[in-house]
Amino acid sequence: MEVQAKFDTQTSTLTYVVYDAESKDAVIIDPLYNFDLGSAHLSTKSADELLFFIEQKSLNVHFLLETHVHADHISSVQYLKSKIEGAKIGIGVSIKKVQEIFIPQFGMEGDLTAEGLDFDCLFEDEVLIEAGTLSFQVIATPGHTPACVSYLFGKDLVFCGDALFMPDFGTGRCDFPGGDAKTLFHSVKKRLYELPDTTRVFVGHDYQPGGRGIEFETSIERQKRENIHIQSETREAEFVDFRTKRDSTLSAPQLLLPSLQVNMRAGKLPEADSKKRRFLKLPLTL
Repeated sequence: MEVQAKFDTQTSTLTYVVYDAESKDAVIIDPLYNFDLGSAHLSTKSADELLFFIEQKSLNVHFLLETHVHADHISSVQYLKSKIEGAKIGIGVSIKKVQEIFIPQFGMEGDLTAEGLDFDCLFEDEVLIEAGTLSFQVIATPGHTPACVSYLFGKDLVFCGDALFMPDFGTGRCDFPGGDAKTLFHSVKKRLYELPDTTRVFVGHDYQPGGRGIEFETSIERQKRENIHIQSETREAEFVDFRTKRDSTLSAPQLLLPSLQVNMRAGKLPEADSKKRRFLKLPLTL
């Protein structure tokens, strides 16, 4: 298996193409639109670069996978699906819990039900999915959000979304509605850290602490030894206390409101009106 990583500097997001160089079978993990909040301009630049890579390599993309409902970028899975014949959009089945939380917050009761219907595949925990000659196991790793999953290819590669970052940045925050530090602790210690030490770990973001260069691959062994938030010997109470206090100091992601509205609908943009305009909602709090 080969892994092609693409880094978005605006959101510090990693998108991955996992593929078999011989059979040309592939999946894409966590693709995004380029979105400028100030102008509300949406661009397909990054998605088009993925399409160019896929065309160059003559890849057959079976799945467009989401590790969770992202709060910091807008997903381009629907756009890619419209360009890639036969590609299916997949996410963990607990997307329904996320929809239950946010549908009323955005006043979307008449437009959306908490059934995950906009996604092609809702993955149960531990299910094994075939993607041509590729196969991957879905591992539920909630805590950052209720719907977080990791994707394990063989016993060698795991894509963990925002559960773990590079060891020098730690773990994902747990203060979004439905997030929970205790749950994340168990996801990391009982699911990810139970994988073989040699398993290669690919993270969902890299925030480049200290101004270092981009890094996106580590290992289970290194995480257990070096992760600044949760190591092999870290106790639950210690992690929960640290994570809770740290999260209380964090501001909301800049793209939180536009991202959630689109991403919990599998990347579907709002319907255009008669003048081909599309609008997102901005809930006000007083």
